[in-house]
Amino acid sequence: MAYGLLNGKRGIISGALDDKSIAWKVALKAKEEGAIFTLTNAPIAMRMGAINQLAEQCNAEIIPADATSVEDLENLFTKSQEVLGGKVDFVLHSIGMSPNVRKGKAYADLNYEWYKQSVDISAMSLHKMLQTAYKLDAISEWGSVVALTYMAAQRTFPFYNDMADAKALLESVARSFGYHYGKYRNVRVNTVSQSPTPTKAGSGIGGFDKFFEFAEKMAPLGNATADQCADYVVTLFSDFTRMVTMQNLFHDGGFSMTGISEEVMGLLAKE
Repeated sequence: MAYGLLNGKRGIISGALDDKSIAWKVALKAKEEGAIFTLTNAPIAMRMGAINQLAEQCNAEIIPADATSVEDLENLFTKSQEVLGGKVDFVLHSIGMSPNVRKGKAYADLNYEWYKQSVDISAMSLHKMLQTAYKLDAISEWGSVVALTYMAAQRTFPFYNDMADAKALLESVARSFGYHYGKYRNVRVNTVSQSPTPTKAGSGIGGFDKFFEFAEKMAPLGNATADQCADYVVTLFSDFTRMVTMQNLFHDGGFSMTGISEEVMGLLAKE
């Protein structure tokens, strides 16, 4: 059921790879709620995914952009305003990649050049995106920027590797730029810390299946799905959350606040 939460709003949605990705779900939900937007991803990711199918479903134009390139981001924000007919009201940052994770490098044996890439792609890209929009004055008054993160920024999950460091920086950028953009244009900047979700990126992490089951047993409400995350993100794009900014918002069925659950205790008792 649609509520018209984003009627008349314009946006940019990054990171939609396939129909399992959270960004893909956010795009469909934003469209359902009345928004118009452009889609963007890095050229290499676009070749790997099915973004053209999503663009057709959402009647959205695709503007390729490498989020680590300021020049590409300037083109993204400039062209999006031309295509959409004005400043954007919301931006989704759903960008993350670790060469160390992909190539099986342990945290105690990182390749530092790859480490730099992890940080640049997964975290510094948010700063570049915000700084570019800030300088171009591309986001409307009371606009909203949401970046997707994970609780490994606060707690240690060995399998998450250097992505944990990148997510910690991502959340810091959201807080710091949230202050400056709030003072400048009342633009709010938040991160959403989602449950483990079987996306292409998430499923590529070693031991993901077992951890997904563990989190399901730990969280009193169970794991939040990608569709449910999209619902939540859309509320953050809407005018109903105008005074929420600089926050890391957990969307994980209560996992982050649960010490141990009866289900997990039961499993341990059987051993």
